[in-house]
Amino acid sequence: MTDALRSTGAAPTLEDVARAAGVSRATVSRVINGVRNVDPAIQETVRQAVSVTGYTPNQAARSLVTRRTDAVALVVSGAGAEPAAGKGAAPCGGGAPEGAGEETGRGGEGSFTARVFADPFFGRVVTGVVDHLRPRGIHPVLMCAETSWARDEVVSYLRQGSADGALIVSTHAEDPLPGLVAEAGLPAVLYARPARPTRISYVDLAHRDGARLAAEHLLARGCRRIATISGPLDVAAGQDRLAGFQETMARHGHPYIPVAEGGFTQESGEAAMEQLLAGHPGLDGVFAGNDLMATGACHVLRDHGKKVPEDVAVVGFDDSGAAAACRPPLTEPERPATSVIFEPTLVVRASA
Repeated sequence: MTDALRSTGAAPTLEDVARAAGVSRATVSRVINGVRNVDPAIQETVRQAVSVTGYTPNQAARSLVTRRTDAVALVVSGAGAEPAAGKGAAPCGGGAPEGAGEETGRGGEGSFTARVFADPFFGRVVTGVVDHLRPRGIHPVLMCAETSWARDEVVSYLRQGSADGALIVSTHAEDPLPGLVAEAGLPAVLYARPARPTRISYVDLAHRDGARLAAEHLLARGCRRIATISGPLDVAAGQDRLAGFQETMARHGHPYIPVAEGGFTQESGEAAMEQLLAGHPGLDGVFAGNDLMATGACHVLRDHGKKVPEDVAVVGFDDSGAAAACRPPLTEPERPATSVIFEPTLVVRASA
């Protein structure tokens, strides 16, 4: 900052940058707003002047020129229970009114927000989004949409131009948000294939292929009394992972595989493993539809005096932090980045 500006304590302006750079105010504006028809040498001079003066662009004014907010809404959406009359839903991490956004069912009770943040899979999604956006000067705005009120709020937020687009992580097959966003013509990308035909871009994993890798690995280890803990069967990923596993086992001469349905939580994995052991105590291999359920399965097996993988081999799915933290670390399909559909590979660790 120049001495004159320091003495007045005033915030530096475009005019101050222009004087420091020896160019016009219009030229400074074009450089700051990313207009390309400015000589590179002048651009560098302006950037140095910005640094010297300490000028910070007014984001609201800049947005009027560029029609960009440099923000993307990261929306975690699900078809949860509606809040009580007169109560709305708070943004993720906010203090929701008592009873708002609460949902029960598979996976245990608790607020939608609490369950989202407890899932290591979501942490990986957020990390990937932030790591990609930050170098580009774009910031994610985290929103939760588990009620009709909250979904309307997301659509309104995007309609108002408060974000340049949305990345939607949908957790339920009946979630109406992808359709609402598509109908409104708003820019958005859905994480996971939509459950019903919707005109929206999406990125997904070849879930059936990942489950196939799990089945083939267990069979290659010599496991013959194999069972599976599926994810919730009203979720597309849960359905596809179960179907891929069953199809592969059938192709290898195993037409019947015991199945216990879980809810993608550690607690549901524990309950499912107890159920499977009660009906099939001689199991020697288990495929769990995600890492949290696989971790729960390992805990129950250990409680029953069974060693993993010596007595029962366990394969998880997602390669999340829970996979490495589990003892022993979980074997599972991994997802290297390709284009739109990610092809899974197998990460062999100590559990199978």
